[in-house]
Formats: sequence, C-alpha cells, structure tokens
Amino acid sequence: MHLFGRIYYFCIHQYNLNMKIKRIGLLPRIIIAIMLGIISGYFLPSPIVRLFSTFNGLFSELLGFSIPLIILGLVTVAIADIGNRAGKLLLITVLIAYGATLFSGFLSYFVGQSVFPMLITPGVPLEIAKQSESILPYFSVAIPPLMSVMTSLVLAFTLGLGLASLQSNALKEVARDFQDIILLLINSVILPVLPIYIFGIFLSMTSTGQVYSILIVFIKIIGIIFFLHIFLLIFQYSIAALFVKRNPFKLLGRMMPAYFTALGTQSSAATIPVTLEQTKKNGVSADIAGFVIPLCATIHLSGSTLKIVACALALMIMQGMPHDFPMFAGFIFMLGITMVAAPGVPGGAIMAALGILQSILGFDQSAQALMIALYIAMDSFGTACNVTGDGAIALIIDKIMKKA
Repeated sequence: MHLFGRIYYFCIHQYNLNMKIKRIGLLPRIIIAIMLGIISGYFLPSPIVRLFSTFNGLFSELLGFSIPLIILGLVTVAIADIGNRAGKLLLITVLIAYGATLFSGFLSYFVGQSVFPMLITPGVPLEIAKQSESILPYFSVAIPPLMSVMTSLVLAFTLGLGLASLQSNALKEVARDFQDIILLLINSVILPVLPIYIFGIFLSMTSTGQVYSILIVFIKIIGIIFFLHIFLLIFQYSIAALFVKRNPFKLLGRMMPAYFTALGTQSSAATIPVTLEQTKKNGVSADIAGFVIPLCATIHLSGSTLKIVACALALMIMQGMPHDFPMFAGFIFMLGITMVAAPGVPGGAIMAALGILQSILGFDQSAQALMIALYIAMDSFGTACNVTGDGAIALIIDKIMKKA
C-alpha cells in the first residue's frame, strides 16, 4: 500500500504541475522555451543537445505526418459546412492571399531599391557562408506522410465541395468524426509538446552557431527586412480593422502566440493549430477560420516573398547585376505561384524559388547557395509574418461572408 500511495501521490503531483503549466498560457511558454534554448546552448554538453535533437527529429516526423491530415480534416468539414458559398469563399480567399503576397513583394523591391544602395558596396565578391555541422540525433524514425500538402488540399476541396452538394449526411458525419480526431491530436499532443520542440530548435541553433555567423555579416539588411515585415503586419491589420471596425493593435496582439510559434517551428503549416485558435479569439467564426487558416498556410506567403525579394535584390546589388523593375515584376508574380506548396517544410519556400531565381534573375550556383544560407538564417521571421497575416485575411473574409 505504501508503494501505491507513492505512485498515487506522484501522479497527483504531475497532474497539478501540468495544470499550472497550462494556466501559464501558450505565449509565455513559447517565450520561456526560446530564452532557455538560447541560454542552455552555451553550456549544455553535446550528449544532452543530441538528446533534444533526437526528440526534435521524432516530433518533426510526427508534424510532417500530421500536417496533411490537419489540412484534410479541417478544410473538408469547413467547406462542407459552408455549403453553396464554398466556391465563392475559395475564390475570394485565393485572390486576397495572392494580392497580399504580391503587395509584399513590390513593397520589398521598392524599399530595397531606395535603401540598399546606401548600405551595400556594388561589385564586392561574395563568399559562401560555411555552416557548422548540425548536431546529429542518436537515432531517427521515418514517418512518411500519407500524402503531400498539395494532394491534401486538392482532396479536401474535392470532398468538401462534394459533401456540400450531397443531400445525405452519412459521409458528412464521418468527416466530422475525423475532424474530432484531428482536433484531439492537436490539443492533446501537438500543442502541449510544442514548447519543448521550440526549446530544442533554439538549443541546437545556439550550440552550432550556424545562424549567427550569417546574421552578423548581413545585419543591416536583416534589420531593414525585419522592420519591413513589422510594417507589413501593421498595415495588414490596419486594413482588417477597417472592415471589422476594431483596434488593429489589439487584433495583432492576440496573434502573438502564432507569431512566436512560427519563430520556433519555421513552418506555416505546423503553426496552423495555434493560428486557428488565436484567429477564433479575434472573433472570426469557426467555419471561416477552419477554412481560411489551413488554406492560407499554403497560399499566403507575404513574409517569405518580402524576404526572398529583399535578399535577392541585395545579392544582385553586391554583385553588380542588373536589377530593373520589369525583371523583378515578373519574378514576384511567378514567386507567389511557385511557392504555393512550400510552407509545409521549414525552408521549403526558398527551395521552391531556386528555379525562378536562376531562370528569371540569372542566379548561378554560388549565388543560389548564398541565397539559401541567408534565407534559412531568417526563415523564422518570414514564416511568422506569413502566419500572423493569415489572421488578418480571415478577419476580412469573415466580414465579407457575413455581408454576402
């Protein structure tokens, strides 16, 4: 009985501890995880860092497996519940998201054209930044997803539109049961473990030093890009505030958990659960949020576009390459389309953009390699801008659909 008593006491203690941690809130937990990861990276021994690297590898595989299922489970039911408005809603969402992406690209180009020549000496030969060897995990387990993000989106559209037109409710109930399973996965597994995952990411980054060496070289350019993406978020939420007639800064403030989660995960799709929850807290209906947020995680790339355009322009100025407006206009229009399926993977946007960097801007292999290094170094900020802007788009669409 004495042993069982100890076990019972331990379980009660752990339960109370978990309840206290949950009451702290997601945003403080994420901030604490980031700070502890950076601080711990300076003194924790390599075996401990490898342990967290192993955990992150496993959790990353689980995220990769879950992302298509999250999109399928949320978007299908959202389209089915919206019914006959689904086609109109899809068109409006795509147009607004693509328009926002184009705006950020042209904003980045014009600001870069005005500011970068004062900060960059043209014709300086470039050296490819050498990244430190990553911390290797003790072991890895591959959990391949059942389908790609793009396949999941197309399947969700097909099923959702089909269910919206059916008179029978049998398949709709199956879709809702699947949605309940996905929500259970999000709330019981992904969200509670997310701060540990973010801690491991920043721990590994600090231990290897692979990011900071790149950031120091391009600190002025990175500063301009950072202020640009802050301005972009304020602008987006100011536009949304005009529609909903509310304080833009309060709306933006409620999205900060999604912003900081994206800083750690570097993935728009992996941040969907948090973005969805905070968007609902901003007053967006569950149906609209469940449709717009997973969709915009794939098609809305304002932050990534801003960053890629600015980095590409800076590198072209450095190398004395031509960077006229017609060339960049074509590049920006293509960039918004090319990266559509990229946000599910950290750093995926720049990988998807390599083809048009070469074909339109004339980047050789050395310039592409440096572009990848620069982008990965700032990947978190672009992703955070993407997902936070998704909430502004959801506010606008929610208001439009209520008037329709």
